[in-house]
Amino acid sequence: MNDGLRYNPTANNWAPVTTTGAPTARYFHSVVWTGSEMIVWGGFNGTTPFNNGARYNPTANTWTAVTATGAPSARYQHTSVWTGSEMIVWGGNNGINTLNDGGRYNPTANSWTSMPTTVAPPVRSAHSAVWTGSEMIIWGGYNGTNFLNDGARFSPSSNSWIGWLAGSTIGAPAARDGHTAVWTGSEMIIWGGLGNSTFNDGARYNPASDSWTVVTMPGAPVGRYSHTAVWTGSELIVFGGVNGSTYYNDTFSYRPARALYLYQRL
Repeated sequence: MNDGLRYNPTANNWAPVTTTGAPTARYFHSVVWTGSEMIVWGGFNGTTPFNNGARYNPTANTWTAVTATGAPSARYQHTSVWTGSEMIVWGGNNGINTLNDGGRYNPTANSWTSMPTTVAPPVRSAHSAVWTGSEMIIWGGYNGTNFLNDGARFSPSSNSWIGWLAGSTIGAPAARDGHTAVWTGSEMIIWGGLGNSTFNDGARYNPASDSWTVVTMPGAPVGRYSHTAVWTGSELIVFGGVNGSTYYNDTFSYRPARALYLYQRL
């Protein structure tokens, strides 16, 4: 698909998104919100991976093409984060190889800047990425052979990788992909995913202390992957997902301050 809709929760109604100028149909793409535009990039149509995209302005209901000049190579199952001025794209798969490169896109200049591969994490796709306010943290994923439970931090200000998370083998979740990651303002929370089993556990990574804290298990949802998660300011809310052949439409919230889960059915 290459269509969409905008949902207004105050009015509880939907409005169409124009398809004029929209990217071609795809999935496994990435999306970031800039504060005024949605940027769609990359993805796969079942045959061809893409290295193009477009910016959608909901006020004008218009699309603007993202330049392909200097863009990373075509890929899907990559990650993207918004820094406040740039979109950072990293990792993914091109259908033949798993990747460990990326690029930084500036929508104001409509231009790309390449990322260094020196000291970059090894190749991976279906990993997670969060923006801390000064760094991008990537974690986990799949390298084409093995699930991973390591990660690294990238600093745009120095255009360099800071190196491995020290907790990658100390207190970190087991290797997985298809998990979720959120940034709380001080920690990254990893939860769920698929590896040697389907997981319903996770951990919190604190970059200030470079350490992991296990997420409590009592009251946690059943194991799942390909779910969604958001951070509210005080809670992690998890919705949906799949566990083998079972699909879920339940909702749980995790409160790090109280180390407990609350169950809610919509």
